[in-house]
Amino acid sequence: MSEKQKEALAYAVKIPLVYTNVQIVNWKALEKLGLTSIYAPGGYFSTVSLDFPVSVGEYHFPSRPDESCLLHLMRTPCKPGLPCKDQYRAGRWDLFTTEFDTFERNIRDELGRMLSEGGFDPARDIMAITVNRWPHGYAYEYNPLFEPLDRPELERPCVIGRQPFGRIHIANSDADGHAYTNIAIDQGYRAVQEIVAGKKQESAKA
Repeated sequence: MSEKQKEALAYAVKIPLVYTNVQIVNWKALEKLGLTSIYAPGGYFSTVSLDFPVSVGEYHFPSRPDESCLLHLMRTPCKPGLPCKDQYRAGRWDLFTTEFDTFERNIRDELGRMLSEGGFDPARDIMAITVNRWPHGYAYEYNPLFEPLDRPELERPCVIGRQPFGRIHIANSDADGHAYTNIAIDQGYRAVQEIVAGKKQESAKA
């Protein structure tokens, strides 16, 4: 593999994430305060929201405020002041070294301060906590704050890095620099088409 492609493959740095679910006795406090979600840029968790209202088969989402439900909390661990890639690396170390007690303490403190005026009591109303740590959560995206705005498509590191190497074809969200399922599917399709095209060329030569 060329040094250029090696460098391109090493260019991306995964973005760490923490998705946390908190089961609460009811969501009367949120109804009383008129809230479905809260954005707290300076908080330990940057977003708090009622979980998505999904019903599947005989399972129905909690539609009444007196029903138990889940709150979804998100944290993007980082270290402000550093370049974004170094922040992502620092965030992974943060996830590796943070104990569950730290998450629980911050959950109880933050929810208490956000919802207490609606009658929420963390000691009484929190039933369960699940912390999902994703040290390599999202693919690296090309942020215009840190990336050249006039970079040609073919010179993007993800495009250089995903070029076929022998019989290896690269397909994932990193191969297009966007952290979404549809991108991963598109890149999987592209890689398969590369393989099919290569087989056709081999057959034609034979």
